[in-house]
Amino acid sequence: MNPKHIILTLLLMLCPIGMAAQSTITRHKPKPAVTKPKPAAKPKAKPKAKPAPRRNSTHHSSSTSSTVSLSAELNKLINNMVYVSGGTFTMGATSEQGSDAFDDEKPTHSVTLSSYYICKYEVTQALWRAVMGSNPSNFKGDNLPVVWVSWNDCQTFINRLNSYTGRNFRLPTEAEWEFAARGGNYSRHYKYSGSNYIGDVAWYDDNSGNRTHPVGTKQPNELGLYDMSGNVWEWCSDWYGSYSSYSQSDPTGPNSGSNRVLRGGSWINNARYCRSSYRNGYAPGYCGYGLGLRLVLSQL
Repeated sequence: MNPKHIILTLLLMLCPIGMAAQSTITRHKPKPAVTKPKPAAKPKAKPKAKPAPRRNSTHHSSSTSSTVSLSAELNKLINNMVYVSGGTFTMGATSEQGSDAFDDEKPTHSVTLSSYYICKYEVTQALWRAVMGSNPSNFKGDNLPVVWVSWNDCQTFINRLNSYTGRNFRLPTEAEWEFAARGGNYSRHYKYSGSNYIGDVAWYDDNSGNRTHPVGTKQPNELGLYDMSGNVWEWCSDWYGSYSSYSQSDPTGPNSGSNRVLRGGSWINNARYCRSSYRNGYAPGYCGYGLGLRLVLSQL
C-alpha cells in the first residue's frame, strides 16, 4: 500500500476519536464563576471634628444670636414697664372730649382701679419676633410696632412670653387702658393722650405718611407713655359692650360678646378716633395693618 494512503487512513481513523474527546472536554468544562466585583472598601471614618467656637459656627451663632436677642428684648420689656398708681377717675365722654364723643362713650361713670404696670411702648416687631419666631407686619422694622395681629394672636404671644419669663403679662382692661392714656393720677385732662394738640403725641392720618412709625418718637403723656394716641390700635382684654352709669372697681367688661375692645386709633385714622375715650371693637380673630398691642402686669 502506498505509504501516503496508509497515513491518510490512520488520520481518518484518529479524527472521530479527537472530536469525541473535544466534545467531552467541552461538555464538562466548568462554567466560568460569576464573580461580583468586590464592594469598595468603606473609607475609614474620620474622627469627628470638635465643634468650632460658637462665634465661628453659623448654626450655633444663629442659635446664640436668637437666645441673646430674646433675652435682650425681655430685659428691655421689663425695664420699660411703668408703674401706674391706683386711683379713681371718670371714664367715658368727659367734657374735654366735646362734640367728638360718640354714644358708646356714654354715660360717664366713676371707676376705681388697683395699681398696675403698663409698658411705655407698644409691642415692637423685635419683641414679637424674638418670642414668636416670625413677624406678620407689613411695614418692617425692629422698632416699629407689630401689626397684623389679632386678639387671638396676642393671647398666643402672651402665653409664650409668660412661659419664657415666668410672669403674668396680659392685655390691659379697657378701664386700665383709658386711665393710663389719661395720665393716671397725674392727668391734666387732655383730649388726646398727653396733649390737646394731636400732632404733639400721635401719628395719625394727617402726619403719618401712610405708615407706622418707630415707637416713642412723639411726646409722651403725663405717665411717660408713648403712642397711646395713634400709631396703631391696641387690643384690650374686654369684650366690647355698653357702659352703665354705675361706679365700678377694677371692671373687666362684659362676660361675653362678639367683639374685643380696641383703643387709641392709628396711623390711618383721623384725630377723632385717637381721643382717649374713643372706643372700638373687632372680632377676636380679626387682624389688620393698624392693629397692635401694649402689655400690662399686675405685679412685676
